[in-house]
Amino acid sequence: MKTSNRIENITNGSSDGWEIFYKARKMIASGTEVIELSIGEHDVGTDPAILKSMHKAAISGHTGYAPVPGIEELRALIAHRTEKKTGIRTSLENVIVTPGGQSALFAAHMAVLDEGDTAAYIDPYYATYPTTIRSVGARERKIITRVENNFQPTFSQLDSATQKTKSLLVNSPNNPTGKVYNKTTIKNICEIAKKNNVWVISDEVYDTQIWAGKHISPREMKDMAQRTLVIGSLSKSHAMTGSRLGWLIGPEKIISKTIDLATNMTYGVPGFIQHAGIFALEQGKEFEEKISKPFNRRRKLALDILKDFPNLGHIPPQGAMYLMLNVRTTGMSGLIFASKLLNDKKIAVMPGESFGEAASGHVRISLTLEDSKFEETFRSVCEFASDLSLKKDKKDRV
Repeated sequence: MKTSNRIENITNGSSDGWEIFYKARKMIASGTEVIELSIGEHDVGTDPAILKSMHKAAISGHTGYAPVPGIEELRALIAHRTEKKTGIRTSLENVIVTPGGQSALFAAHMAVLDEGDTAAYIDPYYATYPTTIRSVGARERKIITRVENNFQPTFSQLDSATQKTKSLLVNSPNNPTGKVYNKTTIKNICEIAKKNNVWVISDEVYDTQIWAGKHISPREMKDMAQRTLVIGSLSKSHAMTGSRLGWLIGPEKIISKTIDLATNMTYGVPGFIQHAGIFALEQGKEFEEKISKPFNRRRKLALDILKDFPNLGHIPPQGAMYLMLNVRTTGMSGLIFASKLLNDKKIAVMPGESFGEAASGHVRISLTLEDSKFEETFRSVCEFASDLSLKKDKKDRV
């Protein structure tokens, strides 16, 4: 029996860029010691107080079916947090709780796209963006940014790409580059959305990790609340990646329809997880800063180390928990470099090609090791890349 074209075409017959990650995990399972700097997984687990609240909720009986849209108290907390950050009126009717940010990303595209529609997204991008678009039966259109423009899309790029397009997916702070879209870029996104009548889907899961600049949500710009869907999550902000607790914020009518989708797909999020989410959000901004601060420290460590390696290019991150290292001077693609680094040094990083054309020739390094271990490992990566670069330069001179 044949599977459907829709599911066959999710990856479009191509690599999803996760080969290095899976190879590293296989090596670890076989007993090989590998240092992982590949994925955005905190080096500390979920806070014990959050786990205690989760356990308490479970033994108190919150293990049955929970409301599909989410517990009202949690939805109200998310709405209040959002309104406080953006100044845009937000009620619990604007919020649906989802099993993580990825589920919210899928629901957002399902809500605004018909089969055969075109959806735009900005390159570099998180690996699941094009596959999510294809999984809802739509066609994807990339907007390829340039390092020379700080990976910020230009007005003309946005305008050209969104002609006859239903949606535009944006991500700031950006994964993988760590770039925070400036006010001009956000204004351009919003102006184009109104001009070309497209939905803006804004992935804001890293909005608590800002090191330079200011996070601006498209939803808070004039006349944008009714055409913007915002994806949020506790995965990065509260180190709750495995709890799978996210949300989608949007106009009431859209959210009510995504509840219909969830009823026929996910059936909501377990109640004991949601009660832990309530507890986590009640800890306030101070707790979020405690979770985010180590990544800024390691960012500073990395930038200091890079001063010793002038032959290596890099993209100073303004947010998120990653750094993009340019390895083009080695003569290798990001994928080949990452594979060689894993084989020779037993260090796993993500090749830039996993995140699109604009990130080719780079590797994404997660700032997710304890400070001293990160400093040692990152220096080792830089030495490895620098040595390969010098060898290539010497060979080219012969």
